Amino acid sequence: MKPRLLLADEPTGNLDADTGGEIIDLMFEMNREAGTTLVLVTHDEALAHRCGRTIRLAAGRLSL
Repeated sequence: MKPRLLLADEPTGNLDADTGGEIIDLMFEMNREAGTTLVLVTHDEALAHRCGRTIRLAAGRLSL
């Protein structure tokens, strides 16, 4: 399948570091090679910094 949109809510939350890294690399690869839009929800600042755009939600307010 070639999804146009991939939603991931805390995709590495319950994974060990190695497995989590592999999963994230696969998602970014899909984004880059297939043009899939990737929307990640995460508390992991390092992961957020790998994204092209970050939107924060704090106290019910969005900030760009």
